[in-house]
Amino acid sequence: MKNLDWANLSFGYMPTDYNVRCYYRDGKWGEVEVCSDEYLKLHIAATSLHYGQEAFEGLKAYRCADGKVRVFRVEDNAARLQSTCRGILMPEVPTDLFVEMVKKVVRLNQEWIPPYESGATLYVRPLLIGTSAQVGVHPATEYLFMIFVTPVGPYFKGGFSSNPYVIIRDFDRSAPLGTGMYKVGGNYAASLRANDIAHRKGYACEFYLDAKEKKYMDECGAANFFGIKNNTYVTPKSTSILPSITNKSLMQLAEDLGMKVERRQIPEEELATFEEAGACGTAAVISPISYIDDLDTGAHYDFGAEPGPMSRKLYDTLRGIQYGTVEDKHGWTTVVIE
Repeated sequence: MKNLDWANLSFGYMPTDYNVRCYYRDGKWGEVEVCSDEYLKLHIAATSLHYGQEAFEGLKAYRCADGKVRVFRVEDNAARLQSTCRGILMPEVPTDLFVEMVKKVVRLNQEWIPPYESGATLYVRPLLIGTSAQVGVHPATEYLFMIFVTPVGPYFKGGFSSNPYVIIRDFDRSAPLGTGMYKVGGNYAASLRANDIAHRKGYACEFYLDAKEKKYMDECGAANFFGIKNNTYVTPKSTSILPSITNKSLMQLAEDLGMKVERRQIPEEELATFEEAGACGTAAVISPISYIDDLDTGAHYDFGAEPGPMSRKLYDTLRGIQYGTVEDKHGWTTVVIE
């Protein structure tokens, strides 16, 4: 294991030893290649550069209490990437190939996997890009699927602590029936200005309302939203929201804990009725929300300075499954290194 200050690791890129690559040419996927180069040689007319034929995923590898290394719901990441491929006309990466490459890159870089209880994890980033030259809006004929890894600390500096969020109405992250349900870089590019405004105003992140009516909660730039009230876990339903694997897991765990689960439109004014609220995703798992401000209307929705009891319970349960200290009743984890 590398001799790093794991406890103070930030969430960012750090070079590791190897990445893995696989090329799609002549209508089929080739052999998996191991590479130590951090750079790509890419044609200046590649469709990924000009027409946004690019998709990515994010998952983590965990060094667990029993010494084993596990990844979480890897086949769900493969399925979500396949959905994105169908949405922007790229060849689907087969689940077996996706899982093989995830396991391979984690094993190749196992010295970079942070120790158990360090608060850090190994972030795994699959990336699929169109590589063949194309001038004119058409899909590429050749593609590169690659995966790199980097050790990361907590997404927010305080870890599992409450943060303030702000509703920003002047920007849309994604339109209904657009690419919001796909994990493509363009959605994140669309969130950069609003995110910068939120940070400059002292908030952890921005929240978007639905692009059509500006009435319902959508999501923030990098996470799904949930609220808790009356022993019910409520999360938005929309064609512009990325289907979060973390949120999907939390909904199941909420049911396991005897809670009701509702996935539906959430009018902004309903925020006033929630006892707890949070943002959820791979990077932070759960980021509890202390309050949400709507700067245009002056509305202020307060959920408390500390994480609520159900958010804490859901967080601890999910993290326990990921680290192998809570029984994995749903078969979500895969052992990569014994």
